[in-house]
Amino acid sequence: MNTSNFDLNLLRVLDALLRERNVSRAAERLALSQPAVSNALNRLRELLGDPLLVRVGRSMQPTPRALALETPIRAALRQIEQSLVVGEGFDPAHSRQCFTIALTDYVELICMPRLLRQLADEAPGVKIAIRHLSPRLPADALDQGELDLVLGRFESIPTRFASRRWMSETLRLVARHDHPQLQEAPDLSGFLRLRHLWVHGGQSKGMVDQWLGEHGLAREIAYTTPNYLQAAHIVAGTDLTVVLPTRLAHHFASLLPLRVQPLPFALGPFHLDLVSVARREEDAALQWLVERLMAIGRI
Repeated sequence: MNTSNFDLNLLRVLDALLRERNVSRAAERLALSQPAVSNALNRLRELLGDPLLVRVGRSMQPTPRALALETPIRAALRQIEQSLVVGEGFDPAHSRQCFTIALTDYVELICMPRLLRQLADEAPGVKIAIRHLSPRLPADALDQGELDLVLGRFESIPTRFASRRWMSETLRLVARHDHPQLQEAPDLSGFLRLRHLWVHGGQSKGMVDQWLGEHGLAREIAYTTPNYLQAAHIVAGTDLTVVLPTRLAHHFASLLPLRVQPLPFALGPFHLDLVSVARREEDAALQWLVERLMAIGRI
């Protein structure tokens, strides 16, 4: 195929279609009309000699050729975008940029209200889109430009990413304020007699159970959930207890009838890192956001 006259705008359309799998949503994403996106898809099909997306029921499914093109096209578009903004200044007061960040509900709760208050004052047009973070670093999504930043706890971070220590955190035991077994902080045997709720976050074993297992001990976990918000409300209304990060524990205790107590064993802190693609270190807009997030982590 002769690429000298190839309209690169068609690649933006194909990227949007592969993300959305729907012409109407792709048009909305691109701020184009639906007929314009349909015409662009027809041109792509003719140029590439492949249907690219075929209708299956109410959705459109990519062909093998389209799937093979998805990653390199997305990476190329991201590289072009980053090359254009390198060296440019960033005017937060007039920016309409949207940043996509992956994090857990815990980090979202302790971080985002502060960030949003700052954005309201300094950058009212800037938007934030949050994606749920699994225990593993979403490296592919960062590489492909689907994510601007990731904020979480990771065992290892590849060297192609830039990482900053955002915050160190400890754990506390949380129970309803009038829990019959916890009028004072429990010792280890008292802790093991409790019935526990565990916020697993996609993990197979957390810090508490790892420590207990190393000492030949185990606790009774009566309920598991992936969400911290539901955990706090469930504990406030039952005799279950939960181990939460300290900042989150005190936040919930200010809103609900909960008591925060130390654990009867020393676990030490865990660490949260702010991760981005190293090649975006010269992206003025992203670094502006990184600076504000880092300041929040130091509070």
